[in-house]
Amino acid sequence: MSKSERPQDMSRRQFLTTVGKVGGSLAVFSLMGTMGLLSPETMKAQSYTPPGQNDLSLTGRKGKKIIILGAGIAGLTAAYELEKAGYDCTVLEAKPFAGGRNFTVRRGTSLAEIGSKAQFAQFDPDSYLNAGPMRIPQFHSTLEYCREFNIPIEPFNNVNESGYYYNENVGSLSGQRIPKRAAKADVRGYVSEMLAKAVNQSALDLPLTSEEKQKLVDYLKREGDLNADLFYRGSSRGGYKEAPGGHLDAGVVRDPFDLKAIINSGFGNYFGNEYGYDQQMMMFHPVGGMDKIVQGFEKRLGNRVKLSAEVTEIRQSADGVRIRYKQKNKELELTGDYCICTIPLSVLRKIPADFSSKMASAIATTKYASAGKIGLQFKRRFWEEDEHLYGGSSLTNMDITQIYYPPTDYMSKKGVLLGYYVTGTNADKLGSMSYHEREKHALAQGAKIHPQYIKEFESSYSIDWKRVPFQEGAWATYSTEERAGIYKTLCEPDDRIYLAGDHISHIVAWQAGAIDSARSVVGHIHQRVMQA
Repeated sequence: MSKSERPQDMSRRQFLTTVGKVGGSLAVFSLMGTMGLLSPETMKAQSYTPPGQNDLSLTGRKGKKIIILGAGIAGLTAAYELEKAGYDCTVLEAKPFAGGRNFTVRRGTSLAEIGSKAQFAQFDPDSYLNAGPMRIPQFHSTLEYCREFNIPIEPFNNVNESGYYYNENVGSLSGQRIPKRAAKADVRGYVSEMLAKAVNQSALDLPLTSEEKQKLVDYLKREGDLNADLFYRGSSRGGYKEAPGGHLDAGVVRDPFDLKAIINSGFGNYFGNEYGYDQQMMMFHPVGGMDKIVQGFEKRLGNRVKLSAEVTEIRQSADGVRIRYKQKNKELELTGDYCICTIPLSVLRKIPADFSSKMASAIATTKYASAGKIGLQFKRRFWEEDEHLYGGSSLTNMDITQIYYPPTDYMSKKGVLLGYYVTGTNADKLGSMSYHEREKHALAQGAKIHPQYIKEFESSYSIDWKRVPFQEGAWATYSTEERAGIYKTLCEPDDRIYLAGDHISHIVAWQAGAIDSARSVVGHIHQRVMQA
């Protein structure tokens, strides 16, 4: 802030607006508390000690009504933050439950996909499947609400070197389950060997001194566990043929796969995902299921959230917004000052609305990804008992793509394993099947990696997000051109209507995207009200 913009030289409103632009809505709320501009109720909700009554505490907000469409994480966040700031909020949710894609499947969960009959979960009482988000990076804003709502969290084991790679039609390693640690040791070993030899022989045109080249070679020797002659001949990093033990038992290190076999296997193509910014350990999840976060919001919002309330019309004028919806076979109407719409664009484009032509076009042309999951309950945790696999995943080029082992309740009797988590064409293929066909397909392919599947299987529950009513897609996808075009349109308010959700963020598919988007909109509406 420049000297010419010191607080004493600005109006209170200008100062708050400036702070909001820099720090967002939370910074505004915090500063207002310090300045004594929040009501005692709001101060208490934010754990502030009210500095005293002030007639200005609700100026510009008293009686302002915000209608929020959709009770996913974005809608719940917006309602919670606005209520803390003194606004009157109502949330309309078409489904009979809140949470959006934050959907935890438990015994008795029932959902009918579009064009199908209802599916009923038969998991054991303490078992569950996080059918939507299942993990939280340690730097995501999602954890802030876990802390605020006192929701216990535990580590999500995203990476486990004991998991397997299993590919078909890739040469000599086809149809073999290979421990991740073995494949990684060999790929890194051979690549490091080739690069170290090239550097050592000055075969690469590098702007390095002889001393710097030697430092690079020394690094590659450590990275690839190379011998002194710069050859890779295997490493204990890849595991043992005979594990080491007590006394004189040093064990026998496994022999590496040959170079051609490991290159043709395609296993190296899997490594990069683990380096992703949002995939690195540590990661977390709420104890007992991801829907604990939803329950935290619901507990605080109470009857402000109306379930089974399907929006049928969205209208606005210079004076406010008017929302028509169906609930219990009744046509109802709600009016307010502003609307925050978190309905997925795949659904929103079908609802009659007073959007500008530019906004309507952006909504209509936004594409959504395909994604699906299946939870498989087994009567014995064979992956732990037989194979010493505790959490993490196995990856494959088969349709099922990946298997995730439960990162909780280790050493208990039973468990729900994530039999597939698929996207793109694989999701469309499996999603087009019936529930039973998905189960059969997941078991048949999974049994190639774990032969125990068939004997130990008990029940399943699958989901295809493109076929979930009022969802009709997993997450929005944007090209670079679309980010510079239609995405910017979606981020702008359309008169009195604001869009929010992970699709209005650069963190699509994550709950943090929904949260950050909602907070941003809350800040914009609050500034607008204060400036009115």
